[in-house]
Amino acid sequence: MHAVPTALIPWLDPAAIIAWAGPWALVVVCFIVFAETGLLVGFLLPGDTLLVIAGLLSHSTAAAPNGVFGISVWWVALLIGLAAFVGGEVGYLIGHKAGPAVFERKESGLFSVKNVERTNAFFERFGGLTIILARFVPIVRTFAPVAAGVGHMHKGKYTLYNLIGAVLWGFGLTMFGYAIGFIPFVRDLVTEYIDIILLIAVGGTALVTLWHYLRERSKAKKAAAAGKDVVTDEAEAEALVLDPEVFERGPEHGEAPKG
Repeated sequence: MHAVPTALIPWLDPAAIIAWAGPWALVVVCFIVFAETGLLVGFLLPGDTLLVIAGLLSHSTAAAPNGVFGISVWWVALLIGLAAFVGGEVGYLIGHKAGPAVFERKESGLFSVKNVERTNAFFERFGGLTIILARFVPIVRTFAPVAAGVGHMHKGKYTLYNLIGAVLWGFGLTMFGYAIGFIPFVRDLVTEYIDIILLIAVGGTALVTLWHYLRERSKAKKAAAAGKDVVTDEAEAEALVLDPEVFERGPEHGEAPKG
């Protein structure tokens, strides 16, 4: 196995993270997964890539019989899935307790009206199933739990969907990463170019985020020049709250989400 170059982005290379965290490496991975949906952060964290690589690095080697985390991949995947589930529950709680006020923020390019509207569009199309599907969509998976909480989606139904989504995404992607480790060509390719893969994943997300930021900033400047209030006020925040009935819809009732 070739050495992995880490000079480009060592702070995002799983090998560097694991070396830095030592015995706490799995805790760090679980925290990153939790933060994506539980703390309204994580926009630039390559969650999907991180899960796949966590599974890949769980393979036993001569130096590490149980992989880099030191425990069975089943436990690794289970703990990551649990972190994803708890993050979703905390995100819902934040939205439920804060209410529409959570949307009363200045446009930042990250926590922006556009991102909330994009998430709402998924709910309009897929109903409550958005909680499951959002796990596989960056940014939307961060806002979906909060939007569900603000809209007072039925807690039992939300928790069920959140559990399913956490299992499919957190547990599933980790096991997928472990599975591809049995394919020599794929395993060697990922291992050799892990730094580049991460750079593409993070760089792509960063470019999209930067584009949104610049666009929203331009709109804010134009609004300011026109004498308009660029802060999302109470009325505008209320307008972003989903009607509870949207959570009961099936996928066939909504319109296609607008990006």
